[in-house]
Amino acid sequence: MISLTLLHPQTQAVLETWHFPYQPVIQIGRAPDNQIILTDPLVSRYHLELKPLSPSPSSGWILKNRGTNGTFVNGVLVTETVIYPNDVMQLAKGGPLIKFILAAPVATPIVAPIKIGNTNQCCSRAGENPPHNLFCVYCGRPVKIERKIRQYQILRVIGQGGMGTTYLAWDEQHYQRQISGQTQGQNPAESLVVLKEMNADIAQIRKAQELFQREAGTLKKLDHHGIPHFFDYFVEAGKKYLIMEMIHGQDLERYIFAHGPVVIARAVRWMLQTCEVLDYIHSQAPPLIHRDIKPANLLLRHRDHHIVVLDFGAVKEIGTPPGTRIGAEGYSAPEQDRGQPLTQSDLYAIGSTLIFLLTAESPIKYYDNRGDGYRFFVDTIPTITPQLAEVIMKVTSPKPSDRYQTAKELATALEGCL
Repeated sequence: MISLTLLHPQTQAVLETWHFPYQPVIQIGRAPDNQIILTDPLVSRYHLELKPLSPSPSSGWILKNRGTNGTFVNGVLVTETVIYPNDVMQLAKGGPLIKFILAAPVATPIVAPIKIGNTNQCCSRAGENPPHNLFCVYCGRPVKIERKIRQYQILRVIGQGGMGTTYLAWDEQHYQRQISGQTQGQNPAESLVVLKEMNADIAQIRKAQELFQREAGTLKKLDHHGIPHFFDYFVEAGKKYLIMEMIHGQDLERYIFAHGPVVIARAVRWMLQTCEVLDYIHSQAPPLIHRDIKPANLLLRHRDHHIVVLDFGAVKEIGTPPGTRIGAEGYSAPEQDRGQPLTQSDLYAIGSTLIFLLTAESPIKYYDNRGDGYRFFVDTIPTITPQLAEVIMKVTSPKPSDRYQTAKELATALEGCL
């Protein structure tokens, strides 16, 4: 068994201790699916990981730095190193101190799940886990669950919208396949999924049901690294549920609000990745229109820093009759506002998203009528080069025929701005 103790930065007093009887990998960082969660702003979401050198944990452990601010062992900056008993790890210069302790294994009784109040706890030692731990360090199961839907254990709410509520959930059946050797790995976090539940108050609205089912049907037939994988769709107790891949990242809206505007090269590369996804869905038979491209629906995946396009609830096939008007102010093209979206409508949103990424301001601020109709004017924005301004002006032209006609054509123009 190993123990990790959080030390006071000045007195070296023990502030908190985590025990791991056996764990194939121990991850430390700010993200909620780490085995040890530290909220210090100097700590990266996935800052470091510890792995045993062999199946016998007592033979030694190796540390790998994953953090942008670095990891220090006994004051020395390291990328990957063997760690020994009583070594002290520091997550970033001036960051938290954690002492590594190798101890004799302690028998841990396996106790059936118990229920306390309205919260299910995994075992009698659930209370010994660090605050905000998702998984018990003793039995590897969720520390607490809000409720259970089929094999999916609801851990917490991720977000709420008009259509439904999105939860972080744990797929118990997937985990059982892991520990039985049917799938690779034994990390409980790999069984995390996103569960989307249709809100009860709109479940009787026919259009809402159609959009919810359309999202499930669309995701089921799509296979692209920039789109969440579809796992399941079912009806339980009269409610509709959609199960999707859990992707760790931050949407571009929150990223910009947290960090401010980005440089042209970064914004353009993000939009090139978005164009790749749009080219894929526009190339389906029949072509699909996303209809809700905006910063909040573009997730920057932490694992590889690639864009993942979210929320296919508004997706529409080309050739179907005009219907519900869907779109976000500042990102929705004029023809889409009239209920007549085209594939070029998705490209329009790329232009206004670039404005937001480069200014950290709503694109509406730059939407004006200078005598020939309303459109975006970005010539006064100092961070936008004349060449990129020309691309933005063209892709957001009021008439679809005046825009770039395909995502590949837009991508070529954007590549010329790098």
